[in-house]
Amino acid sequence: MSIVAFDPSGGMWLSDTEPSFIDVDALRQGRLARLRAWMKQSDYGAVVLFDPYNQRYATGSRNMFGYFLRNSTRYFFIPAEGAIVLFEYPQSQHVSMALDTIAQARPSKLVWSAVSGKDDETAGPFADEIADLLRQHGGGSMRLGLDRCSHLQALALTRRGCEVRDCQGEILAVRAIKTQEEIKCLQVSMAGAEAAVAAVRAAIEPGVSENDLFAIMYHEVIRQGGEFIETRLLTSGQRTNPWFNEAGGRKIRPGELIALDTDTIGCYGYYSDFSRTFRCGPGKPTAEQKLLYRMAHDQVQHNIAIVQPGMAFREVAEKAWKIPERFVEQRYTSVMHGVGMHGETPFIAHAMDYQTYGCDGHLVPGMVLSVESYIGAKGGREGVKLEDEILITETGTELLSRFPYEDDFLSGGPG
Repeated sequence: MSIVAFDPSGGMWLSDTEPSFIDVDALRQGRLARLRAWMKQSDYGAVVLFDPYNQRYATGSRNMFGYFLRNSTRYFFIPAEGAIVLFEYPQSQHVSMALDTIAQARPSKLVWSAVSGKDDETAGPFADEIADLLRQHGGGSMRLGLDRCSHLQALALTRRGCEVRDCQGEILAVRAIKTQEEIKCLQVSMAGAEAAVAAVRAAIEPGVSENDLFAIMYHEVIRQGGEFIETRLLTSGQRTNPWFNEAGGRKIRPGELIALDTDTIGCYGYYSDFSRTFRCGPGKPTAEQKLLYRMAHDQVQHNIAIVQPGMAFREVAEKAWKIPERFVEQRYTSVMHGVGMHGETPFIAHAMDYQTYGCDGHLVPGMVLSVESYIGAKGGREGVKLEDEILITETGTELLSRFPYEDDFLSGGPG
């Protein structure tokens, strides 16, 4: 077996995915400490992480991120105490072995097994190795958390005496409270996303296509050190109603609205999630466009204003801005939702949806939330999407997204 160990004499790992003014050691160690505190409290001997977001949270390691989002073949063994083992894609262990969080790398037992039709053959050797590590380093506990894997692997581990539990939800709850270094990363990521949206706004003119604008946004995200955009939510004119259409080749005409949602895995692997709606000139917004925009603006501002640390999620839903009847059917799916390395927990549903989508919990300092609004009537000509990102503090909230609203929509009379 090939094993590559971390050489501490190699000095500080110089990362191109974390800002130079952030203490990268504190960032990694702070996240890992939170994860391990939960593991000890819940009597986990170890967790095996397949989800690239969880891997990055626990260790700071990133390798072929998009590939491993769909191929669960790279994984980490993380005991509650002791050495972390990376099971890596062949010939790529050098990407992560300078990290102080990873003690050794071994070849993945699962690489290519799915495409080769050999998942049933690889599950046993995979489970043998993980169960052996758990017995050696689990502190006497055989409870093993898996964030995602094949049922064949879970069954094989169970047959070898492991108490296998799905821990994805528990890990997301750990990640919901951000460390101080994470908050700095979120702020830097937001600055990059705002620069991308500013580039889009500057490029709006008659005849430009939605894809043209989306390409401008993506270019600027990458140029600012970001990584990728999770969605293609940039639409114009009648395609802004209903929401969730995706950018296409449609050409924008004078007087139309252009709405976008950043949904960006931005600088340093942290999510930036805010929305704005613009108008293609010349001229001024119509009375209907102003009405839609002002309602969306009121919804976001009201819902930010009610937020207080310690508030129950259900209370947020009950006190949220009341959506006028003609806009209820096409309401956004949440009042607000968590933000971290992607859109995360908590998900705070509307009061009318709480039985279906709601969950219990409280707002806690260190949570970061995106406050949502979409206003567009069913069958209406256009719709407006607005959204801002906030940090829950000890005394209230701090606005993280500072991209300005459009004065033409908010000033003067109705049209």
